[in-house]
Amino acid sequence: MTEWWLWMYVAAMAGGVVLFTRWRADPCGVPLSEYRVAIAIPLWSGFWYLVMALGGGRAEVAGHTLYWARYADWVVTSPLLLVALTLTATHSLPGRRWGLMSTLVGANVVVILGGLAAELTADATARYTLYAIGVLALLAVYGLIWGPLRAHAHRQPKEIAAVYREAALLLSVLWVGYPLFWLIGPAGAGLISSATTSLLFVLLSILTKVGWSIVDLGRLRSLSGRGRLTVV
Repeated sequence: MTEWWLWMYVAAMAGGVVLFTRWRADPCGVPLSEYRVAIAIPLWSGFWYLVMALGGGRAEVAGHTLYWARYADWVVTSPLLLVALTLTATHSLPGRRWGLMSTLVGANVVVILGGLAAELTADATARYTLYAIGVLALLAVYGLIWGPLRAHAHRQPKEIAAVYREAALLLSVLWVGYPLFWLIGPAGAGLISSATTSLLFVLLSILTKVGWSIVDLGRLRSLSGRGRLTVV
């Protein structure tokens, strides 16, 4: 039986696309590029969860079910979330710090590929080594978010810098759930079932893909309403 929560996820992503498309029609001073990123995230993610809801995107590997469609989702949407965060960090600055953005995206891809490689590995030592590499890459992402990217954000007006801090903190907290659920799920210690792991990833991803963008864009739009948002 197809898990109902996969369809719930597809519906949530469709709702996100509709909301961000409506916001894009009335951008409230926020650059259209930020709306395009926000729309692309649920579009891509919703497609791969639709594949899973229809029974695809999975395979039996190393004694458990590998939902490879999740990784196809994450390897695109997680970098896009970092692109969106970088756009907020440099909103009122000249240029977009493409070098820093590329470094963030590259480290994040290592996080995703580390998790995928670990799931594909039957040997426990090798699996946890690959998992550890992914976690170290995630720590590097955090270091960039709270180091150089935060420094750029604080060169902006304090209201926009505050939006960055809130968005960065929320994303940092949410992303802790991914390696945690992987570790306690079937690919790791096996403390929870595959179905429970899927449900947790669904709830977490809704908050990350749509909820986070609502907070980020919503705060920027609210600054426009107070006349404190300047588009460069």
